[in-house]
Amino acid sequence: MTSLFDLPFEEEPNVPEVQEVRTVQEAHRVPDVPEPPVPSNVEGRRVLTVAQLTAQLRLVLEDRFTDVWVEGELSNCKVWNTGHMYFTMKGAGAQIRGVMFRTALRLLRFKPQDGLRVVARGRISVYDPKGEYQLVCEHLEPEGLGARQLAFDQLKARLAAEGLFDPRRKRALPLLPRKIGVVTSLDGAAVRDILKVLERRYPNAHVVIRPTRVQGDGAELEIARAMAAIGKVRGIDVVIVGRGGGSIEDLWTFNEEVVARAIGGCPVPTISAVGHETDVTIADFVADVRAATPSAAAEMVVARKDDFYAHIDRLAQRVTATMAGRLHRAESRLRMLEARPGYAGFRGRVAMRGRHVSELTRELGQGLRGRLVMHTRALQRVRTSLEQFDLRRRLGRVRTRLEAADGALLAHTVRIRHGADRRLRGAAARLDALSPLAVLGRGYAVCWNADRTAIIREASTVASGDTVHVKLASGELDCVVREKTDG
Repeated sequence: MTSLFDLPFEEEPNVPEVQEVRTVQEAHRVPDVPEPPVPSNVEGRRVLTVAQLTAQLRLVLEDRFTDVWVEGELSNCKVWNTGHMYFTMKGAGAQIRGVMFRTALRLLRFKPQDGLRVVARGRISVYDPKGEYQLVCEHLEPEGLGARQLAFDQLKARLAAEGLFDPRRKRALPLLPRKIGVVTSLDGAAVRDILKVLERRYPNAHVVIRPTRVQGDGAELEIARAMAAIGKVRGIDVVIVGRGGGSIEDLWTFNEEVVARAIGGCPVPTISAVGHETDVTIADFVADVRAATPSAAAEMVVARKDDFYAHIDRLAQRVTATMAGRLHRAESRLRMLEARPGYAGFRGRVAMRGRHVSELTRELGQGLRGRLVMHTRALQRVRTSLEQFDLRRRLGRVRTRLEAADGALLAHTVRIRHGADRRLRGAAARLDALSPLAVLGRGYAVCWNADRTAIIREASTVASGDTVHVKLASGELDCVVREKTDG
């Protein structure tokens, strides 16, 4: 059955200021709680509402248990979208509900989870809508294990599961970086140690420093922004991030998740140089290379100039010696082969083969030259034939015929068009002469019946009072028959 207690609270209940308890008797004395006036329907009997009773109980508990430490096992841990965490602390045969508001939850260094045994400090209060007492937790720490150590272990396990510590993603450092990035504080000794080593081992090194705070509240965000900024600098080959020694609290910035992900997301190889040899941080696991100190990081990133030259000289000597040895062995083998009986007269046979090759080469050259002369003569004959053909003259004659044919075609087309035009005008004149409209123009008219479906030719086809339609050469008339005379 789901408990209604799992639903989130709307807001933190108002808690009175904690008063100092001077004696044990005062701590266990139940304070006098002012009782609001309530109606009574029976004389001598005071009746409280549920809200009034709950309020008095809350005041008693909050005044009595203002600062308590409770040990138990967490269960039903859940952080709601309001940012508050609700949980249950269980012990031997008992349990208590608890809430930790977001203002206190943000200060925790570890992530509370089910099954974790913790020690909680807070005050006892009552949640009025449900009438349940609860522990309003203000501080939480793991039992038998420091909060920082637990946070370190939890973050290390989570990042390892994501593959950020995988050796296969580690990148090798460049042999001689052209531009070196440094992310650290300008006020610390780390930047001075790095520059001192670089000046001694590689005076021509180009160093880009991105200053940032390395401890204190908000330092982890500044380091993450610095890593992102220096990764965008053009030409950066390697980045050193770190600081000098200090306490675990001073170095804790490099155990934050945002710093670890910023180092893991850097586009160039990174060296983590935090604290001393014994100091280990999450940044050391994520970086491509871990250095014991900032000075050691500077020594890793560049080789001493003299050492580099000496290494090149040693490699050159090894190459020379190796080539000399191989050449000596090849000469010895050649002499051994020449001394064998099967190779007697080898040089004479090679000379004979060379002479035969020379003869074949001469014959091949003569054959190629002969074929070349033959093809040259054939090409000359074809060229002569093409010159006799003279395509330009033929094209001129064809062009002249085309122009004459085009002129004749144009003249014939004009004649045909003129003849058609004369015939069209004659037909139009004859059509105009036969048109009834021409007859109307000479003073005649056409008489239609009322619905214009028939021409009236005889007076007997209409009667007095009928309407007739008369069409003239210009205009039309609607007339009414008054009299008619049959012809």
